[in-house]
Amino acid sequence: MFKQFKIPVLVTAALFAGQAQAVLFNQDITPDIIFGSGNTNGHFTVDRQNGVELGLRAKIPFVGTLNSNGDGTYSYSFAEQNTAPGGPAWNFEWTVNTNFDGSSSFATLDKLTYELGLDFDPSTATNFLALDPINVANADHGIGTNGTANGAGDDDLPRTDAQYADLIAQNNVAQNSWRYAFFVAAPPPLVYDPNVAGTYDVYLKAFNGSTQVASTSIQVIIAGGGSAPVPEPMTVALLGLGLAGMGFVRRKKR
Repeated sequence: MFKQFKIPVLVTAALFAGQAQAVLFNQDITPDIIFGSGNTNGHFTVDRQNGVELGLRAKIPFVGTLNSNGDGTYSYSFAEQNTAPGGPAWNFEWTVNTNFDGSSSFATLDKLTYELGLDFDPSTATNFLALDPINVANADHGIGTNGTANGAGDDDLPRTDAQYADLIAQNNVAQNSWRYAFFVAAPPPLVYDPNVAGTYDVYLKAFNGSTQVASTSIQVIIAGGGSAPVPEPMTVALLGLGLAGMGFVRRKKR
């Protein structure tokens, strides 16, 4: 249900501009969920423009709880977070398909650059860590084409940098499932406390040079109720230490 995380390192510089008008809610994505195993499609907040499909959703990992409100927001309680094995957690899952309907001029993943933004401020203000999750030296994403079946993405590890470069030069779909705990060691240190109720914004954009070709965003609402979760286990939190050398952009928006 959840795959090993490997470091993204490259960052783009476009400003956060909100969702594109073409965004749709509670959508299946193309071709299916191709990372890991046992993951079902659906409940994605999706933008489809210029032949490119971008999708985001939030989920309780392993358990598979998908509390979409049908408007790009996803709500979870402390009690629901506690159902995640290994400690309280919600995952954000992202997908990029550069040619979902065969009409795109961007036939493979390496033809575009991307920006994934993670808001670490639980208040109504935002404080974004931004990075390109695909144009990196190496990553463990599920990678495939429009014909790849559920759970059948190429995510064989270990990969060499050259093997990863070949994959994004030959395929048009990349997906992964991550959680905020993986990023808390990114310099300067970011703070994320699963015991704190709040709202967290996540956005995903694709660019052809300086031109934005698609954009989607979600908001994850963590509310009290039930038993407060215990802190993230140290063995999980330490996974974020590998991000110490990651390039990043941090932005605040009131």
